[in-house]
Amino acid sequence: MGEMSVEDRLDRILTTEELNAFVQYKEGSDTNHKYLTGFQASDPFTYLRYENRSILLVAPVEKAKAENQSTADEVRSTAEFVSGDVRDDIEAEASIIADFVGEYEIERIGVPRDFDLYLAERLEDEGFSVRTVDDVVMEARKRKSESELAHLRDAQRATERSMERAQEIIRESSVVDGELFYGDERLTSERLRNHIREFLMDRQCALDEAIVACGTRSADPHDRGSGILRPDEPILLDIFPQHESGYWGDMSRTFVKGTPPEEFQEMYETTREAMDAALNVLSEGAGVTGQSVHDTVCDVFESAGYPTIRDGDVDRGLLHSTGHAIGLDLHEPPRLVQGAGELEEGYVLTVEPGLYDDDYGGVRIEDMIVVTEDGYENFNQFAYDYQV
Repeated sequence: MGEMSVEDRLDRILTTEELNAFVQYKEGSDTNHKYLTGFQASDPFTYLRYENRSILLVAPVEKAKAENQSTADEVRSTAEFVSGDVRDDIEAEASIIADFVGEYEIERIGVPRDFDLYLAERLEDEGFSVRTVDDVVMEARKRKSESELAHLRDAQRATERSMERAQEIIRESSVVDGELFYGDERLTSERLRNHIREFLMDRQCALDEAIVACGTRSADPHDRGSGILRPDEPILLDIFPQHESGYWGDMSRTFVKGTPPEEFQEMYETTREAMDAALNVLSEGAGVTGQSVHDTVCDVFESAGYPTIRDGDVDRGLLHSTGHAIGLDLHEPPRLVQGAGELEEGYVLTVEPGLYDDDYGGVRIEDMIVVTEDGYENFNQFAYDYQV
């Protein structure tokens, strides 16, 4: 896609801001750190960008791993500056970082906006000028590389298969005295969630949480759901596992075993119409704005008589944005909401219109797409029908 690398972005901002170097110190699990370095550690470590080179400073126990896995030009050990294990000593860490940076001809340092204030003060005490810079790492993360797209497709493929499995379980369940039974036991939110979790574990995905909300509980978009699943009521599923690659899947469907109220059916058909309208806007490809996608969804809902967040603080109708970017984090910028700017080729986004009403429950349909030059690619193939 010809996008500028994160290293090139850093070099450009250092030149523009007349800085000598960029320093980032974060937890080893931080996703910006992982993206920037290609390396994930158990402990915090330091990244230095200086004279078009990337240099890591890591604990001795992490050095060999960093040399094998990271994209850095050089990996150095904190053992060069202090003896012993100082990983839990922030004062010692600050001294090491100051000594490390001091070995280079650096006077003016750029740091991310969430850089530790204590570390910044220590560096300034040592005579360095420290200034925050724009978040070029997250800006680079917005456009996914081919390898990232492959990871996201894998994550979403596993997510979709787990949704298929959940649908099968609901379809195969029986109705006994107004409750769903699967096998000889009641089918509960917790039980179905565990089936989904186990299914995903076999497909190299970890699932900490998932929404399995039945009836009026599905009217709260983020209610995880609990208790017995029932016929003739909406069962809203939102499954968002993390693939072993570190990238996330995210998909929602709403099912009903039986016949829901007419009001729910109207909500569902309107949500399908909103989904089709959103995808139609995205078919214009790169250059379309996130706001135009969101406004189109709001137009569909409002014309059908449902309020939206575009109206302000509402307690029914559309209660959230139309979608969000996704990657190493489940929720990344940009969002599909009012004020959102142009979408570029390589942006990966969820599209998730939904309607919610305390009297009838909730409906949400969610797919994952990547914006292309002249349209989009939908990573999902799953039908939008609610009946099982």
